[in-house]
Amino acid sequence: MKKILITGAGGFVGSRILQQWQGKYELCALPKGFFCTADEALTRAQVEALHPDVILHTAALSDTSYCAQHPAEAYRANVELPVWLARAAQQTKAKLVAFSSDQVYAGVQQQGPLPETLALHPANIYGQYKLKAEQRVLELCPDSVHLRASWMYDLPGYGLPIRGNLPLNLLRAALKGEALRFSRNDHRGVTYVRQVIENLEPAMALPGGVYNFGSGNAENMVCTARQFAETLGIAVQIEEESWGRNLVMDTTKLERFGIRFDTTQHGIQRCLKDYGLRTL
Repeated sequence: MKKILITGAGGFVGSRILQQWQGKYELCALPKGFFCTADEALTRAQVEALHPDVILHTAALSDTSYCAQHPAEAYRANVELPVWLARAAQQTKAKLVAFSSDQVYAGVQQQGPLPETLALHPANIYGQYKLKAEQRVLELCPDSVHLRASWMYDLPGYGLPIRGNLPLNLLRAALKGEALRFSRNDHRGVTYVRQVIENLEPAMALPGGVYNFGSGNAENMVCTARQFAETLGIAVQIEEESWGRNLVMDTTKLERFGIRFDTTQHGIQRCLKDYGLRTL
């Protein structure tokens, strides 16, 4: 049975990997809070002791505002730690599969789905550090796989950690009678996390490189939010803004390897089906 080390195993994605892959693989994790104090030597020693076949790196400091306010802490979490794991992967001959982010595309002016080949200059600290991590880790580990993930979501359940996401934000606003703001000039894919984890299995066999890894979306975020609310069966006041952004990813490269995602709109339908719901 393949042995997989999951970093961030207590987080939104990592905890769901543990839940969905139970019994499929030999799953292991580092102690809770390990990376808060560990240095490179201790990190590499722990990885060597576990000697996994795959290192699945989901841990990150992903709050873009927090990263902007705490750049040194963000650099350690989002650049230095992946580099340490890359060296550990080289040392143990493990395959490193690391989550990156669609935030590397922040600030891109091009319209339509964005390919991995674009020259990038991310507009926020988090995106800048994720891009730097991709570059540095690939220099050390050319066979490492970097998955540029979109905004993900799930519904509360299974006793797993939950965080702010599109359907949850809509549900909370509906319950409180509050308005949410979205822009007609904001375009991004929004992806059901359980499909992300399903697609991680074939992704572990991908050749080294960077891959866009999430749902496509042909609609702007005002339309997307309204479509989600309609599918959820809730009434939410949505206020329109006009600021612009494009984070929609072109997944053609990924699809050449037979890995496909539902569109953003179909993802929420599947989510409700997985939970045995038609609407909430």
